[in-house]
Amino acid sequence: MDALTLRIVPFVLILGRMSAFFLVLPVYGAKGLPMRVRAGLALVLTAVFAAVLPTPANVISDSWLGNGLLLAREMLTGLALGLCVALVFAAIRQTGEIIRIQMGLAEAEIIDPLTGEEPQPLGMLLEMAVLVLFLISGGDLLMLKMIQRSYDVFPIGQPPSAAVMAQAVLDSGTLMLTFGLKLAAPMMGAFLLLAVLLAVIARAMPEMNVLMESLPLRVGLGLFMAAALVPLLSAFTQDLGDWLSRFVTV
Repeated sequence: MDALTLRIVPFVLILGRMSAFFLVLPVYGAKGLPMRVRAGLALVLTAVFAAVLPTPANVISDSWLGNGLLLAREMLTGLALGLCVALVFAAIRQTGEIIRIQMGLAEAEIIDPLTGEEPQPLGMLLEMAVLVLFLISGGDLLMLKMIQRSYDVFPIGQPPSAAVMAQAVLDSGTLMLTFGLKLAAPMMGAFLLLAVLLAVIARAMPEMNVLMESLPLRVGLGLFMAAALVPLLSAFTQDLGDWLSRFVTV
């Protein structure tokens, strides 16, 4: 095996995991971020990691097919790590969806720059607020530390098994639902009380069109509860940072 291969193959393996990791992240994988910026970021970080990470020569195959399979496994590892982070971030999206359903608002013609979908504006506002809080509190450094720890636990050429990656994704999905329900619990409780109140009014005044009269109440209550939810976003950001700091451990 020549010296050029010993230099190029480790760099490409690190680039595979790094690029797949940043591909699905909610911040760096946003569709609104130009592809050149994302590619440049992945190349810069790959150059930094390649300069400090040891690469055993015995993990590099003598054939290009073996190195290609190794690259595919590294990309799957990075994809699984990024997907776990994206799933936990999706908790705030689930909360916004619950708010949209409870308020009875129609879909707004606004494109979410993170996913390209047409979400409810209030939910998108909460998601943007969480992203800003996450970045200003050093969340980007936590993600870099997480990918660095992944090389300590799963060195180059020794990616995790498919069962380990699948279990990590499932655990992240469970955590997403837990965080989402915690954030949406006050909203759901408030609308449950409103539903009971409307049921009593409908029973007392059958001639009243409770459905039409309840729409302003639902919108007003939703906006009030969304404003009350804002202080909880900092606590969610802190919980997210704590999870990132211990997600990949030796």
